[in-house]
Amino acid sequence: MDKLSKEQVLASSSGWVASLLNFLPGVGTGYLYQRRWLPYFITAGAVTAWFVIGIILQGNKEPSQTEQLIGISGLFLISTITVVEANLAFNKAVKITSIKKEEEKTPIKKGWFR
Repeated sequence: MDKLSKEQVLASSSGWVASLLNFLPGVGTGYLYQRRWLPYFITAGAVTAWFVIGIILQGNKEPSQTEQLIGISGLFLISTITVVEANLAFNKAVKITSIKKEEEKTPIKKGWFR
């Protein structure tokens, strides 16, 4: 059995599913679907840091609507960036695998009696 390359695994996944999974939960679960561990941990770290910074800055007081909006906007921004990045990585992987597939094709020999 042939071992699949990183690009082949990424290209075999569905781009829209990865984008949707990155957007709805907002914590980079589409990266798990694509088997991309480093971007997932970076995204999970960014989301965790966003929550921790919000908790530290808030203190023991009740958050205002503006602070709530800032918190939600930050998570929305993180999820939007991951959606775009996952889709770009998927398209790049598809392009790379199609180029490799074209290179692997044997050239057709042309002759007089074929």
